[in-house]
Amino acid sequence: MKERLQKILSRAGVASRRAAEQLIAAGRVRVNGAVVAELGSKADALSDEIRIDGRLVRPEVEKIYLMLHKPQGYVTTLHDPEGRPTVADLVKGVGERVYPVGRLDYDSEGLLLLTNDGDFSQKVQHPRYQVPKTYRVKVRGTLSVPELRSLEQGILLDGEPFRPAQVREEKENRGSTWLLVTIAEGRNRIVRRAFEALGHPVARLIRLKIGELALGSLPSGDYRHLTAREVEHLRSAAR
Repeated sequence: MKERLQKILSRAGVASRRAAEQLIAAGRVRVNGAVVAELGSKADALSDEIRIDGRLVRPEVEKIYLMLHKPQGYVTTLHDPEGRPTVADLVKGVGERVYPVGRLDYDSEGLLLLTNDGDFSQKVQHPRYQVPKTYRVKVRGTLSVPELRSLEQGILLDGEPFRPAQVREEKENRGSTWLLVTIAEGRNRIVRRAFEALGHPVARLIRLKIGELALGSLPSGDYRHLTAREVEHLRSAAR
């Protein structure tokens, strides 16, 4: 059965659909020896020979779903040109190449998913599926009631509205405040940017949950495989 080429590549764990489209557009994909550079092109994963940069693409691989407790000081990528530690360094030996689902920036920590299932990755991270993500955030200073209320009601960031699904003050320390923040979108560094706009830079950011999947007591730097039930719950959250 013929399917869109980017879907085949995504399902084979080669890359996410978006990254697969970039590979196709760059002319790096061949089907039965011929370069295919047109998006929307179709192929049969079972009968056609599909190669990327000369490497044969296997039509199916074992699907792997991991939860990693990302520490600070790691880049959410498989390779960093600057030579910094990457999350790939923490999940070696899982049997298949896995890719981060979304991102946590270098200074952030907490729950990060990795998988070789492109469809699963797309649904969990794409903003249109509205999968909630909960963070524990330490900001500098003390938020006033008006500041907290303005964040709850929504603020403008670069001309676009941002409104968290939930904001709750957890505790105040001398010179800092801890909050629990739940969002359902994925703009880059959106939580940090929101608090910077209020004049309270983020000192620490920990992702605690994606959907109902919680980081729990998983030690920093460790990972575990998700259960079939956890995977299904995340799929359901994206529907």
